[in-house]
Amino acid sequence: MQLDQRVDPDVRPADDLPGDRASGRSGARHRRGIAVVLVVAVLLGLVGYLRYGDDVQRAARAITADEPMVVSEQTMLTDLWEVYKDTYLEAGSRRTMDLQNGGITTSEGQSYSMLRAVWMDDQQTFAESWQWTKDNLQREDSLVSWRFGPRPDGSYGVQTELGGDNIATDADVDIAFALLMAYSRWKQDDYLYDALPVIDGIWEKAVVQVQGEPVLVANDVERLNRQEVLVNPSYVAPYAYRVFAQVDPDPEHDWPGLVDNSYALLEELNRQPLDAGRAAGLPPDWVLLDRRTGEFRAPDGDLTTRFSYDALRLPWRLALDSRWYGEERARQLLEREALLARRWSDDQRLVASYDRDGTPAADYEAPALYGGAMGYFTVVQPELADEVYAEELLPLYDVDTNDVAQPLGYYDSNWVWFGMALHLDQLPNLNVTEE
Repeated sequence: MQLDQRVDPDVRPADDLPGDRASGRSGARHRRGIAVVLVVAVLLGLVGYLRYGDDVQRAARAITADEPMVVSEQTMLTDLWEVYKDTYLEAGSRRTMDLQNGGITTSEGQSYSMLRAVWMDDQQTFAESWQWTKDNLQREDSLVSWRFGPRPDGSYGVQTELGGDNIATDADVDIAFALLMAYSRWKQDDYLYDALPVIDGIWEKAVVQVQGEPVLVANDVERLNRQEVLVNPSYVAPYAYRVFAQVDPDPEHDWPGLVDNSYALLEELNRQPLDAGRAAGLPPDWVLLDRRTGEFRAPDGDLTTRFSYDALRLPWRLALDSRWYGEERARQLLEREALLARRWSDDQRLVASYDRDGTPAADYEAPALYGGAMGYFTVVQPELADEVYAEELLPLYDVDTNDVAQPLGYYDSNWVWFGMALHLDQLPNLNVTEE
């Protein structure tokens, strides 16, 4: 490294200094003074250079050290949110694209973007995502069609030929809940007015009576089946029903009853072996419920009772109700998912899918499953939660580039973020008041 040899423009030569040029003594004094100044300057510069060299060496050691750089929790979540927006939110329209599934848009995707935007205090993205949803997915009953993409005629729109005009109930619940949080956070009445008809539609179209008690079903078609209904346990969101009860003006909509009966059903389902020899304590992806007897049975076809792609969301949802409202029933259900702790402790990993009896049903890992499972670990096993977070979730973030460390699909991207934010206690309960 070479020192900069440029001359300071503010230091002029001695001959140009003002004063009595006839006085040799005065000129000598000036020259001696300048010489002293120059010597001091050189010495100070040399000391500064040596210190600068030490700083460079320390910086080099820090860069090459094994210990990762420390980044704030909020900065990391913000970076991952920005990466997600750049990757999965279409420029201009801001619709959420599932790039691993032909670029389609689902109501689920819109709901996730809205939830993350309001938690990140990103009102512009929230407003744009909700506006696109209203313009392209919202039906006359205010509920949201679940699938949008290319149609047989080459146009883009709701894929009715695939049942895309039906609803996926979890998305409507998440959208309504996101709107209420937005109303609370940004104090815009329109968000409340938009949420109310969605809440009404959920009760009227996606809540059915089973032996006199309310049950949230998977879609708006189930209510037409008088014998049995399809239920996705990971759609259960008691924390949302509590808020709906505060704002829904219809006294016939028994949201507190839905909270209680949801827990009762999850409690009973937890004991049911369904299509296996025993139940290992993990929730199933799907189940059928007899409307006359209240009995559960395993669904037919491609829908399974495994703990995998769908069911991974339930621990996270239960954790929110436990954290926000101190719900003991949520904690008790989470405690029964102890298989996750045993598998992690024995295998140092969780696979992407487990059969009803707890047998691994895959030989690979899924980032989304770690994100959802953080609901169990954070509430029940906080020390293991730190371990799983540090070994499986944190490495997915590259602190040097403020980016993901490896490509993450749409679903993994969301559930990794949700799991991280839950563990870091960065999901505030942005609740509306009774007023």
